[in-house]
Amino acid sequence: MPTRSARTAWNGTLMDGSGQVELSSSKVGTYEVSFPKRAAEEADGTTSPEELIAAAHSACYAMALSSEIGKAGGTPQALEVSADVTLGQQDGAPTITAIALTVRGEVDGLDADGFAQAAQAAKVGCPVSKALAAVDITLDARLDS
Repeated sequence: MPTRSARTAWNGTLMDGSGQVELSSSKVGTYEVSFPKRAAEEADGTTSPEELIAAAHSACYAMALSSEIGKAGGTPQALEVSADVTLGQQDGAPTITAIALTVRGEVDGLDADGFAQAAQAAKVGCPVSKALAAVDITLDARLDS
């Protein structure tokens, strides 16, 4: 299995500095980061570790769920997955405190219970979920009619 890489160049202090995150393996882009914008409600054109984790988790979960649906005898037609990663405070330090996965699916061959079971299995089996096991991860999964 491959190793994927990213690189960050940072200049300055935590509060006054900024950086650029480069997605090195895919070469799809370089993105601005800064701590004040990371901790603010509005990102204003910068990304954050939490947004990058959310992207990784939603993509990984979608793949895992597609696999679990197939194992259960269904065929995924469309899956819409979002991940909301919350940065909070714990013991006075910034900490990822929660991740909320939301999935809506159009699936042939599974009823709502079968979809719910596949969704839960994907949450448990997703490699990113496993890596983030120290964080409370919730799941809201529903079949669309």
